[in-house]
Amino acid sequence: MPARPSTSARRQATVTKAQWARIRLFAMDVDGVLTDGTVQISSAGTEAKSFSVLDGLGLRRLREAGFHLAWISGRSSGATTVRATELQIPHVIQGRTDKLAALQELARELDLTSGQCAYMGDDTIDAPAIAWSGVGLAPPGAMPAATASARYITKRLAGHGAVREVCEHLLAARV
Repeated sequence: MPARPSTSARRQATVTKAQWARIRLFAMDVDGVLTDGTVQISSAGTEAKSFSVLDGLGLRRLREAGFHLAWISGRSSGATTVRATELQIPHVIQGRTDKLAALQELARELDLTSGQCAYMGDDTIDAPAIAWSGVGLAPPGAMPAATASARYITKRLAGHGAVREVCEHLLAARV
């Protein structure tokens, strides 16, 4: 899916190259960030999600460049576990609705400051983690609390390259 057209209501990027360059941890929510927020559940109870291969390649490139990566999800999901395993995401935290506490615990474990962390989320429970991070991010269409807390709203939609867009900013800042 192509990038979403720009609108006057959309916030412009307020993240400097120096701020992108300080980031060592890119953490994100899963549903509504790595996916379009849709969860398919069959009558047998199995779950399916659609993940973008664009995002997957971006995350692999970040991992290879030495970034710490984390997924912090409010719900537990086998589909999330499978995709995280495929992409070798080292920090997968599921079933945690206090995203800020989870992010701060991980930052302490990795000996990182808030300014070295980027967090991307799309919902009200993500807003405190977005606000705490040195670079707080949200995709277009995120809930108002998330977008109000974000320093940068991606041009690409969730589940359609929004995470890859952030990966490209992080990699470009290292040059």
